[in-house]
Formats: sequence, structure tokens, C-alpha cells
Amino acid sequence: MKKLILSIVLASLAFVLAACGGENETNEATEGNNQAKTIKIGATTVPHAEILEEAKPLLAEKGIELDIEEFSDYPLINPALAEGDLDANYFQHVPYLDNANKENDFDLQNVGAIHIEPFGVYSNDYKSIEELPEGAKIIISNNVAEMGRVLSLLEEKGLIKLDESVEKINATIDDIVENEKNLVIEDSVAPEMLASAYENNEGDAVIINGNYALAAGLNPAEDAIALEVGENNPYANIIVVKKGDEDKEEIKALVEVLKSQDIKEFINSKYPGSVLPVNE
Repeated sequence: MKKLILSIVLASLAFVLAACGGENETNEATEGNNQAKTIKIGATTVPHAEILEEAKPLLAEKGIELDIEEFSDYPLINPALAEGDLDANYFQHVPYLDNANKENDFDLQNVGAIHIEPFGVYSNDYKSIEELPEGAKIIISNNVAEMGRVLSLLEEKGLIKLDESVEKINATIDDIVENEKNLVIEDSVAPEMLASAYENNEGDAVIINGNYALAAGLNPAEDAIALEVGENNPYANIIVVKKGDEDKEEIKALVEVLKSQDIKEFINSKYPGSVLPVNE
């Protein structure tokens, strides 16, 4: 009888220990599943990293940690993503991405358009674009991917005309068919140096990328003598990932948050008229 009771006690104890062990394993598995996912994203400082900082707490509510790596030189960002040092990036538009993929044999994918940074024409000597004189020197970016965009801006403002047979996004200086003021268009300055060229008064006018203008303390909506139109602009800044990562839940959540009304309101408040949220 004593042996029977002892067997029952030992069996009960074994059952309890097994149950506790199973519960611990279940709890550990649950805790593992609830661990925050991390997105390491590369971005230029203004406005991209600032917008991402605003999105951080919104993503944290979804169990996603955002690790923002800031770059001052944006040609380095796509290689970092392609090599797996980043999970995503946020700094470029589709034409730039297409050119990067083509030139470097990358396979990077656009997963969502977030905002537009209108290019502006800046001048220390003239208050309007109409005041630019005969033979005025206009300094533009040496970035081939931006050439068509810059020339389209000059055409939009009535300074030049481009060959209609050429797709505007691919236009070059050689495609200018009318230039009534005989403007001298100089495309020898790196994008990140355009604001310095303006400050040093190196030309009658300088066309500056929106993010570099903001980083230099300029307010495109107030300081530019002419500003690119935002409506139906094909140069929206996008979130980019490696091919195969487009459907990851954390990437979808990132895009969803960046397109949210909260982030749109932040952009409009922080950069009124200088950065425009994409309305989709």
C-alpha cells in the first residue's frame, strides 16, 4: 500500500513539473514572439530623418523599433542597402532609384511615396525669375538623374524650351531648343554643394534640391525666387527596400505610418510649403 501511495505521489509530482516546464516554454515562446522587430533605415538628415523620428513612437505602438542611420552623402545610401547594412532607406525619388539600379546592377524596390521636396531657384541678386538678365549664369546639379527635373523647372518658368520628342525626365542640356535669354547653364556642382554655391554667390541663380536647401537654413517656400510645382510631381521621395522584402509586415507598417494623417500634419506644420506630403 505504501508503495502504491509513493508511486501516485511521484507520478503527480512528475506531472506538475512537466506542466510547469511546458508553461515556461510557452511563456518563453510567447515572449520571443512579442519581441519588437527592428528596422534599420538609412536617411539624409533633413527632412527624412526628422520625419522618421516623428514616426518612431507610432511604430513603437506596433511593436517595431526604428533604428535611423543618418547620411550626409546620399550616394552611399543605396549601396549600404544593397549590401545588407540597412533594411530600408528614405531619401530618393523613382528616377534616382531607377538610375542607381541600372548603373550598379542593384535590385532595389520602391514600396511607397511619402513626400515631395520642391526644387527651388535661389538668387542673391534678383527678386524674381523674370529679373534674370541676358546671359545669366545658372548653376545646377551635376547629378544626371536630376537633370531632366531641373530643366523641366526652367521650362515651366518660361526660361527655356525642351525638345518635345524627348521625354522630360531624361532631358539634358543638349535637348534645349529655345533659350531666348542665352542663359549659361552650368552643371558642374555636386548636389550637396549647391547651397554653398548660392551662399558664395557663384552664379546669378542656383537651383537647389529641397533637402539641401532646408539643411542650409533656407526656407524654399519663402527664399526661392521660383519653386517647382508640387501637384502631380513625379519626384516624390520614397521608401526603398531590397527585392523580396516588400511584403514584410514591419515594412508595410513603416509605410502605413509614414502615410498616416499624423505624419502628414507634422510635415505640413514643420515645413509649410517646403515639403509636401503625398496625398494618396
